Amino acid sequence: MAEPTFRPVRRIVTGHNEVGRSVVLTDAPSPHTMSLAGVSNFGVTDIWKTESAPASNEGDIDPCSLPIVLAPPKSGTVFRVVEFPPDKEYIGKWKREAAFASMGDSGAEALEEDASRHEMMHTTESVDYAFVIEGEIWAVLDEDEVYMKAGDVLVQRGTSHAWSNRSDKPAVVGFVLIDAYPLQR
Repeated sequence: MAEPTFRPVRRIVTGHNEVGRSVVLTDAPSPHTMSLAGVSNFGVTDIWKTESAPASNEGDIDPCSLPIVLAPPKSGTVFRVVEFPPDKEYIGKWKREAAFASMGDSGAEALEEDASRHEMMHTTESVDYAFVIEGEIWAVLDEDEVYMKAGDVLVQRGTSHAWSNRSDKPAVVGFVLIDAYPLQR
């Protein structure tokens, strides 16, 4: 597997000291990273996870763990940052099934969509808040697509979708995935 070449994401986590005062618990690059399908500059970085809503702020245990999986925990959330390389660097060269399978059962289950529109087409049982941090990217749906640039936000509601970077530079997108009930189709 290729050595990762995507940028680290600084993660600052706050908490409480032994007398209940607020403090910084960690301030370092998130250690929860993976390259997707051996594409060294296709980086996934998990920042934080919750197991329920409302979430607990007790303790100081890091809830993220490897391996990284696509979907959030049942009744929970995941906050992650993805660095998307330009499509031309991997589309047609990678193994779609292996890429999604590398993200656990939820990744493999997400592949029930037709990939003829875009090789990244997938569906998750979640509400996803996507916000472009850097660069530009296209949100591709079954019938539509929309161009997004830094500062734009998309609410993805359990739809079949893909992310297409048609530029010559990486696109960095933040995601908050919230577990949702499956759609009744």
